[in-house]
Amino acid sequence: MKCLFFGLLAFVCATVSAIVAPAQILRQPIPDKVVVLTFDDAVVSHATYVGPLLKEYGFGATFYISEFPKPPFSDKTLYMTWEQIRMLNQMGFEIGNHTGTHRLVPDMTPAEFAGELAYIEEKGEGLGIPKPLTFAYPAYETDAYALSTLAEKGYLFARIGEDRPYDPAKDHPFLVPSYTMLEDNESLIMQALQEAKEGRVVVLTIHGVPDTAHDWVTTPPALFQNYLRYLKKNGYTVLAMRDLAQYIDARQAWMMITPRFGE
Repeated sequence: MKCLFFGLLAFVCATVSAIVAPAQILRQPIPDKVVVLTFDDAVVSHATYVGPLLKEYGFGATFYISEFPKPPFSDKTLYMTWEQIRMLNQMGFEIGNHTGTHRLVPDMTPAEFAGELAYIEEKGEGLGIPKPLTFAYPAYETDAYALSTLAEKGYLFARIGEDRPYDPAKDHPFLVPSYTMLEDNESLIMQALQEAKEGRVVVLTIHGVPDTAHDWVTTPPALFQNYLRYLKKNGYTVLAMRDLAQYIDARQAWMMITPRFGE
């Protein structure tokens, strides 16, 4: 009888904890069919093709900006100008931080990482672009020290990879998982979109449409338009990463969720 009592007590405590945690983290329930679009690396098609097309659909998105030293960011057949980046901001899209030079986070000291963040922040400030609230790890490579640096600098969310949906009750807001869109994984992306339910959010990582700077992560324009048509036809809510703050109290989540690396 004693074992039964303590077993029942443990079950009740676990159930109460599972209910209380989401209630403290969530500002409001997350509806089904919430998708976040994120675009990496400041490639030129973001300005010439992606931004105008998303405006036609009325979709939000985050563009994660970095300046690549090799090939040179100055090659504007490959990368956006800062004037084009400012245009995306003026169109209502989020400009996020992807480090100044696309350095991998584990290869930097905390001071170097803070400097990489500051570079993008200061470039944007000079053009009237708001200080970024979200960050994307280059090549999805992270390190435990980065979480405290991001918190100190006022960031709310940071994106990794892992090809799974984001569960705000379990995933740390500085380790938000995403699905990588490629030209040959349409079935994976379509399956992923079905996971945007029961409080989970599907975050998509997209590079160029097309990506002439990094052709191994390109998305063909025709395929991209198929995804947008599907999202529109099926009533998805398509947001920027920063927009998750309307549902999720990131600072509460920092305190309540233990970071899980490499799961």
